[in-house]
Amino acid sequence: MPLYAYKAMDAKGRLVFGRMDAINPIDLEMRLKRMELDLIDGEPVKPGGFGGARITRRELIAFCFHLDQLARAGVPIIEALADLRDSLDNPRFREVLTDLIESVEGGKTLSQALEAHPKVFDGVFVSLVRAGEETGKLPEVLASLTESLKWQDELAAQTKKLLTYPAFLALVVVLVTLFMMLYLVPQMMAFIRNMGQALPPHTRLLVATSDFFVHYWFVVLGAPLLLAIVLAIAVRTSPQARYRFDGAKLKLPWLGEIVKKIILARFAGVFAMMYASGISVLDSIRTTQGIVGNAVIRAGLERVEQMISEGQNITVAFQNVGLFPPLVIRMLKVGENTGSLDTALNNVSYFYNRDVRESIARVQAMIEPAMTMMVGALLGWVMLSVLGPIYDTITKLKM
Repeated sequence: MPLYAYKAMDAKGRLVFGRMDAINPIDLEMRLKRMELDLIDGEPVKPGGFGGARITRRELIAFCFHLDQLARAGVPIIEALADLRDSLDNPRFREVLTDLIESVEGGKTLSQALEAHPKVFDGVFVSLVRAGEETGKLPEVLASLTESLKWQDELAAQTKKLLTYPAFLALVVVLVTLFMMLYLVPQMMAFIRNMGQALPPHTRLLVATSDFFVHYWFVVLGAPLLLAIVLAIAVRTSPQARYRFDGAKLKLPWLGEIVKKIILARFAGVFAMMYASGISVLDSIRTTQGIVGNAVIRAGLERVEQMISEGQNITVAFQNVGLFPPLVIRMLKVGENTGSLDTALNNVSYFYNRDVRESIARVQAMIEPAMTMMVGALLGWVMLSVLGPIYDTITKLKM
């Protein structure tokens, strides 16, 4: 079905731009009519064109919350989806909801309609909605999804906070280094060389480093960029490279342990929600493998799934894989023995969330002085290498 870029007008006379799949212009006009939009102009989009605005996690949170409230109020699902569609500003999300309405009107369940949009609604989302439909607890599932998406948004913010601050400080260090080596040191060295004095080893090393930066600046700037491009291509094309890269991320000093805790916190929270919704343990583990975003952790979960399917209990499977520390294993054991595994998993998620916040605070407290010391050491090296020969010359003149 071709994709059309359209210009339309809503009931208030405002212009609306967007993209929508349609069989032909007449079908496009009919689809827009269902969205209470009047088609002004529509043209097919060439293959490879931009696919419309991105649907954010916060928009999904609003979607789940409003759909939950309307379902609890007894509003039919088609009317609820139509009300949600009319309240959205994102044209791409409006198109998705229009397609959901048409699918449900055509006899599909909500989960089947959601399954047709995997880039918007992932496997966990679809599985939970399907479980809610089968058990008659769709509002409760939507409420759980709302809380889970809020929690995932918080985790994403923590991850961004963890990576942004060190990246900014590293950028500052790189810029300071480039300024010194490309401009400041050459200016000073021109003066020192004119004194005709033998330079000490640390000054000669500084001069050699500065000369390398000046004459081979394209290597200094291009080599890291080229390495990053080669690494990105290797990670995308080779499963082995992706596995090794993800394993290296987990072994980074300080940061690796935090990244692992963030991943396991996300897994435990989603696993608990799926299990509480009536989805089996094996199906829950199999579905959550797609959300961890790390090949090493995913391989561990696949081994857990295999061991459980062979008859081992959950606690022993996780213990043998070594994903969780002993404290978490004890939580799982108590939850499994008492029949409240979802509560135990929620406790695991809470444990990791608290630990992640504390770890991020500790790492950030360590990074700032460490970066300050690096800049200070660099400045000290430059000043010692430059001022040392000048001081020696002045001392000889006095004698």
